[in-house]
Amino acid sequence: MKAYVYTDKSLERYAGRFVWLSINTEQAKNAPFLEKYPIPALPTLLVIDATSDKVALRYVGGATVGQLRKLLDDAQKQVAGGGSNADSLLAEADRLASAGKTADAAAKYEAAIAAAPAKWSRFGRAAESLMFAISGEPERCTAMALKLYPRVKGTTSAANVASTGLSCATSGKDATAVTTLEKATREVFDNAKADLSGDDRSGLYIALIDARDYAKDEAGSRKLKEEWASFLESAAAGAKTAEQRAVYDPHRLSAYLELGTPEKALPMLEQTERDFPDDYNPPARLAAAYRALKRYDEALAASDRAMARIYGPRKLSVMTTRADIYLEKGDKDGARKTLTEAIAYAKSLPAQQRSERRIANLQKKLDEIQ
Repeated sequence: MKAYVYTDKSLERYAGRFVWLSINTEQAKNAPFLEKYPIPALPTLLVIDATSDKVALRYVGGATVGQLRKLLDDAQKQVAGGGSNADSLLAEADRLASAGKTADAAAKYEAAIAAAPAKWSRFGRAAESLMFAISGEPERCTAMALKLYPRVKGTTSAANVASTGLSCATSGKDATAVTTLEKATREVFDNAKADLSGDDRSGLYIALIDARDYAKDEAGSRKLKEEWASFLESAAAGAKTAEQRAVYDPHRLSAYLELGTPEKALPMLEQTERDFPDDYNPPARLAAAYRALKRYDEALAASDRAMARIYGPRKLSVMTTRADIYLEKGDKDGARKTLTEAIAYAKSLPAQQRSERRIANLQKKLDEIQ
């Protein structure tokens, strides 16, 4: 969104109505903000009422320019007050979700949907928010997607409802639901009029590929992966800036890894590292690509560069990959040392950034190679 959406001139109309703030969730100094407003995924958009410090609107995921304008207009109306019972329930759900009370928020989103008046303009956002809130509950998520998709069909919310539901169905191994939701996801995918960002379309590819893998359709899965890679290459080639082009780096790396052609990622990642020498992402991704190629010394060199630039909880991902590189290289001492350092670092993070579950997983990994 930073590269493609927030730069759009049509957003200038909001300059006097909103104060824009970007929070780096990896920096320790922002831990107090995260304590008050937990961020479950990136990107997350919060509109905070300056008079009360309460969240007036919350949206998890990327948005197109048109979607963002609607969200901002919606938030301003919410702050102004009034509206239906469904509007009040949705606002309360957003506040609960922003406080990290996911189960309570899901109940309120569901209540808002049940109370929705005919042609409620916020129905799609409520549906997407509910799907995100229950995405960790495969059966409930699948059933809700089947229920909600017919009501959001043809809208910008259809993509998230269908693809999230499809992912839940494959995770829950509900073959009948997979068939239905795969058809729905493909319907969104094939809709030429759908207002989808490149990220959105890439996400649909991933859900559809997972469905073909679930069906053990190797040929169908391979075909989709090749189409996915071609789409991403075309999107990157059409980028107007280096920042826009780099948006597609993680998607392209994933596609190339899936296809067994990680060498294709090397030129793009090397270019991005030259363009953004202070960014840890390009060398971290290069380490993953070199690892897949079994070029372990080059993978560790790239990891060294990433480690010199990275900070916050994401450093643990780089360290975990680094440990895996050492293991595959046959260097157990290097893996043990890296994991020991990772555990110590994880424990040193502020409470709002520390994950006991992650620490336990790192310790388990270390114990397995002792």
